[in-house]
Amino acid sequence: MPFSNDRKEGFENRIAELFAQKLGWKLDYFSFPQRMGFVRNTLRFKLPGEEYRCDLVIGVPAKWDQVSPTKPYYRSTYALVYAQGSKLDGVRSAKELYALDPKLLRSLRIGVYDRSPATEWLNKHGLADQGVPYRMMNADPGYYPGQIIAEDLASGKIDAAVVWGPIAGYFAKRSTQPKMVLVPLLSEPGVNFDYDIAMGVRHGEPQWKATVEKLIDDNRDRIEQILREYNVPLLDAQGNVKS
Repeated sequence: MPFSNDRKEGFENRIAELFAQKLGWKLDYFSFPQRMGFVRNTLRFKLPGEEYRCDLVIGVPAKWDQVSPTKPYYRSTYALVYAQGSKLDGVRSAKELYALDPKLLRSLRIGVYDRSPATEWLNKHGLADQGVPYRMMNADPGYYPGQIIAEDLASGKIDAAVVWGPIAGYFAKRSTQPKMVLVPLLSEPGVNFDYDIAMGVRHGEPQWKATVEKLIDDNRDRIEQILREYNVPLLDAQGNVKS
């Protein structure tokens, strides 16, 4: 979550259901952990005499060459999350974070996933010592990306977390004890926080790709409504946070 799960509760499930309804098709899922070998075991996987296991991946980076990506259907950004009532109270932007008292800044414990833009961002602003690293790829089958917020941030193990927007928004909204504050982070020189997200089809299937892109265009308002229900921070084409 918030992307998908076996109970069909994620926003990618909702969008897949919307598309199937518009096409008048029966929707089938084929699940595989989104890690090494993901495309090979999903879009490109079929046994002799069988069809491919799946024909569409709902969320991929818009310039990812392992698939044939459609036009983007949303743009989001990494976000800072912290508990309301904590030492970061009142911070609503990266600039306000930098402006905090240096002693307070040095006391922070900021959870970040390794190899993410958040690591580059901490280094750039002299906050590397405040970073608490988390593995992007975790072999524990019970681990989930929002655990950094739902458990470690909520319990006070860390003071803040910098996480990909859909994960940050969803788990920040779900937390009630304590309530969480979500601060979308804007890209800056040397650090790219925001990314276009598309859908992925197999290379060499232009007609199917055109069908998916028409579904995206025809249903943009409904797709955005679904994303907002999951508290996904959305950016416009200029990189500004949508209200």
